[in-house]
Amino acid sequence: MSNPFVRIVEPLDPKQPLKKFFNLTKLEDVRYARLPFSIRILLEAAIRNCDEFLVKKEDVENILNWKVMQHKNVEVPFKPARVILQDFTGVPAVVDFAAMRDAVKKLGGDPEKINPICPADLVIDHSIQVDFNRQPDSLQKNQDLEFERNKERFEFLKWGSQAFKNLRIIPPGSGIIHQVNLEYLARVVMDQDGYYYPDSVVGTDSHTTMIDGLGVLGWGVGGIEAEAVMLGQPISMVLPEVVGYKLIGNPQPLVTSTDIVLTITKHLRQVGVVGKFVEFFGPGVAQLSIADRATIANMCPEYGATAAYFPVDDISIGYLIQTGRNKEKVMCTKRYLEAVGMLRDFKSSSQDPDFTQVVELDLCTVVPCCSGPKRPQDKVAVSDMQKDFETCLGAKQGFKGFQIAPDRHNSIVKFNFEGRDFELAHGSVVIAAITSCTNTSNPSVMLGAGLLAKKAVEAGLTVKPYIKTSLSPGSGVVTYYLRESGVMHYLSQLGFDVVGYGCMTCIGNSGPLPESVVEAITQGDLVAVGVLSGNRNFEGRVHPNTRANYLASPPLVIAYAIAGTIRIDFEKEPLGINASGKKIFLKDIWPTRNEIQAVERQFVIPGMFKEVYEKIETVNKAWNALDAPSDKLYTWNPKSTYIKSPPFFDGLTLALQTPKTIEDAYVLLSFGDSVTTDHISPAGNIARNSPAARYLTSRGLTPREFNSYGSRRGNDAVMARGTFANIRLVNKFIDKQGPQTIHFPSGEILDVFDAAERYKQAGHPLIVLAGKEYGAGSSRDWAAKGPFLLGVKAVLAESYERIHRSNLVGMGVIPLQYLPGEDAGTLGLTGRERYTIIIPEKLKPQMNVQIKLNTGKAFHAIMRFDTDVELTYFHNGGILNYMIRKMAS
Repeated sequence: MSNPFVRIVEPLDPKQPLKKFFNLTKLEDVRYARLPFSIRILLEAAIRNCDEFLVKKEDVENILNWKVMQHKNVEVPFKPARVILQDFTGVPAVVDFAAMRDAVKKLGGDPEKINPICPADLVIDHSIQVDFNRQPDSLQKNQDLEFERNKERFEFLKWGSQAFKNLRIIPPGSGIIHQVNLEYLARVVMDQDGYYYPDSVVGTDSHTTMIDGLGVLGWGVGGIEAEAVMLGQPISMVLPEVVGYKLIGNPQPLVTSTDIVLTITKHLRQVGVVGKFVEFFGPGVAQLSIADRATIANMCPEYGATAAYFPVDDISIGYLIQTGRNKEKVMCTKRYLEAVGMLRDFKSSSQDPDFTQVVELDLCTVVPCCSGPKRPQDKVAVSDMQKDFETCLGAKQGFKGFQIAPDRHNSIVKFNFEGRDFELAHGSVVIAAITSCTNTSNPSVMLGAGLLAKKAVEAGLTVKPYIKTSLSPGSGVVTYYLRESGVMHYLSQLGFDVVGYGCMTCIGNSGPLPESVVEAITQGDLVAVGVLSGNRNFEGRVHPNTRANYLASPPLVIAYAIAGTIRIDFEKEPLGINASGKKIFLKDIWPTRNEIQAVERQFVIPGMFKEVYEKIETVNKAWNALDAPSDKLYTWNPKSTYIKSPPFFDGLTLALQTPKTIEDAYVLLSFGDSVTTDHISPAGNIARNSPAARYLTSRGLTPREFNSYGSRRGNDAVMARGTFANIRLVNKFIDKQGPQTIHFPSGEILDVFDAAERYKQAGHPLIVLAGKEYGAGSSRDWAAKGPFLLGVKAVLAESYERIHRSNLVGMGVIPLQYLPGEDAGTLGLTGRERYTIIIPEKLKPQMNVQIKLNTGKAFHAIMRFDTDVELTYFHNGGILNYMIRKMAS
């Protein structure tokens, strides 16, 4: 063994000498015991993989010396134990793998070298939509329609599972990626190739961090970066600062885990944790179940951290047993963690490590709350919801404003639905969805919602029939315990039938609203409301007709559905009046924590998890019946509008091309702050008047067959046309929202794709100007691939979301950042100039480069290639080109 740390290898159990581990306590280095637990996992991976090539002894020393090196922008490699993908990001990854095999073959290499080396699981959860609800057979109808729309994609994924080693597919209808990971896929400790080591994972979904709640270090990466990890490459990352988040006290009886995470999200946004790890500690952690911790860790991207880690403790071990894991393996997991000093006792401060900074939250100060109307960090106490919404109505257009004229605040529009007359107003709830792994993984809030529904029905309350209600659990276990506990019947009576097992409303797969509702909203220009138990509520994401969207706990979703409006003070106003004329208040039907816990103890049992997950890969009959080709090279169908060989590797040679200065680039778009990946690469419906719709129509499809952007991520022709196609896009060149820009040579206002095509045909390079947090939101590789295909050579922004910057690097697009204190305003940039970006021959990480304008002005910006590895990718034209050259040479 060439590993220089072989001296600390020993068997965990002397009776099993072939089962070994790297005993980090045998380093006999006092610094180890002071490291944050999350950093210990990075250290173990570096020591175990140390080969003096990809991982060096110097890297190990830098991690051990974290207390000093955390501030020095030092780069370290990390090889995760696993990769996890969902189908929206997984399809393009498998497409890239198939295209890479073709490229390697063309360059004279062995195409079967392109194969996952690191184990990967792909969970199909992003394709199903809420097309049907409030019907006994809604679930079956939605699943049938899912297969009808996505059969070609599913056949392709099934081909991938057979063609590539180390790639497991979890079929549609099984659950949501992060909940399946929590309840089934996660090991906590790996037992592989004769070694025990900590489980760790990167995923092509930003909410991969949910698994941090179980003590498995994980975070989201770009699809492009995940592909490199699957091919055996380490992630190159800057050694992070670690913010210690101390929890003390006990939550109040009416507070849910959702309220806690929304409070933490707002708090950590204010603290500023972008690019950092957050590690939770303190006696308050011991008051939280694993489901509570997972809820908090799930929303890590919303507070901006890289990871939100809860070290493993006895509650974690108990959860593994509760969810049906093998008891012998669980006990082995505990022995290993004790041996390497990674088992935590949150009640004892003696284990508290060093942190970069410590912030504190007293759980007893948390109150019931929601977040919105446009961002997950904009927390609003439930007691303030009515007042806050009414303030937002008249406020200037922005994150907390809709700019509705004062004389229209009380506008009412009458409409007819199924033969009955109703009224809509600003604040009327039209979507109420119990959705997302954030909350459906948590039995306490799901059973709380069920018990509230039971009491509501028994009190004679109902939900108006035009409100689009839905329940989309993250796994079959949820349906199991809701049914066994007797509350499913009551949820159904209020319209919360199971409509599917997938992300659904949380990612914008909310399906259509009734036509009469849409007409009423449009007629009155109403700010209609969606209430969902999800993790994201960016404008235009949930549904085009809900301009206000609030994140809330599942019980509150039901409460607002019953009320029918967000403009209610639950303390003073009743939820409704029953048939006997009695006023029913929320406090009359809200279940106590003791009620919920009693039901949870009785009905959430290991047998449920075993029964559901033993058959997870074979239970879907439609999946089993799919016929997939068995060839190792994929046979591309030129007629397909779902799967297409991408042009990324066209003309690729083994020889490197020297990066050139970008000369006289036009600005394609000019943005303000918080432009999300939803704005850049929409995942919702394809608008009928969009470039993507025109392309699909030209291929013979009808609007009913368009499906969503997310479902067509395997086709670059659709995705390039869908780039910057969000109807809520705010481009400074245009005086209204919409996916358009100015083509400066002609002065015409065009759809973004059409303008980019004109520039490309004339040979003009393009750049994008942006403000703070460019690329926030879901980790979508098409938010980098799309601009690349439009001809965007660089983005100049005030700051970047971590994963999106990495994705831009992976595609060879230069992420430029204004110098501190500078922005487009201070530099007097209008975006109508032409930009020449000087690329020196010798590049260094985070170096300053000069930008010259055709006006004669010049300034400098930071080239955000943060590591030498990222520069290597840039020299290769992107990470995939680098891997192809490596495999073909």
